[in-house]
Amino acid sequence: MKVSIVTVVYNNVSMVADAIESVLNQDYPDLEYILVDGASTDGTTELIRMYQNRITRVISEKDEGLYDAINKGIRMCSGDIIGLLHSDDFYPNNQVVSSFVKAFEEKKTDAVYGDLLYVDKDNTQKVIRYWQSGEFDCESFYKGWMPPHPALFIKKECYQKYGVYDTRFKSAADYELTLRMLLKNKISATYLPMVMASMRTGGKSNSSLRNRLMANIEDYKAWKINDLQPKFYTRFMKPLSKIPQYFHGITQEKLELVCAASNSYVSNEVEA
Repeated sequence: MKVSIVTVVYNNVSMVADAIESVLNQDYPDLEYILVDGASTDGTTELIRMYQNRITRVISEKDEGLYDAINKGIRMCSGDIIGLLHSDDFYPNNQVVSSFVKAFEEKKTDAVYGDLLYVDKDNTQKVIRYWQSGEFDCESFYKGWMPPHPALFIKKECYQKYGVYDTRFKSAADYELTLRMLLKNKISATYLPMVMASMRTGGKSNSSLRNRLMANIEDYKAWKINDLQPKFYTRFMKPLSKIPQYFHGITQEKLELVCAASNSYVSNEVEA
């Protein structure tokens, strides 16, 4: 199966190299890498040129925001499977792609998702949150669940059938898309209990109380435009469900074990 990974970046010269290198270092051979730059002015564009001959396609032009840029990338993808890795994020090891591809092949599924580490912006060895996704069922969304965006991989045919990201949203288009795909249209999804991405803290929707409240309003809108009816407690459960992620108790030693488990999980478990 051919895999396409999309990275969107704008003025992030200090971090985007980690994202790029974590994709280019993957051990999976049939990998297409699409990089969409929003016409950066801080040196990002020049840095990208250093990797240009190893990246399948680079586009650098102004866009209408994050989700517009993501959609540009998705439309350029020729792979069977599409993953998104933002410029602040990176894969924790070089076997992430080969791991989820094996799950797609073994489980005959439409989507694969895993766990996510939130790490300190300046010290990526320091874990702030450990998002253990858990198994999905249709009731999960009503309890505030969603899969972590950078650790979610979806077949291209699902985007073609059910659409890309809704650019009317400012911060919750990823939530809306997962509702539309998994709950409304019931695409099949397989959970791999392994760390599949690391994300630096400081995302837009969580950067202030105001942004968090706005994101909560958009979460509710995501249900409505899909003709879905949340429970009365769903809007409150989504932010509350994040609280246990901060009490992960991960030391550096445990983090190394988690990443080691990520390296070996598929070969030991998926075939079973």
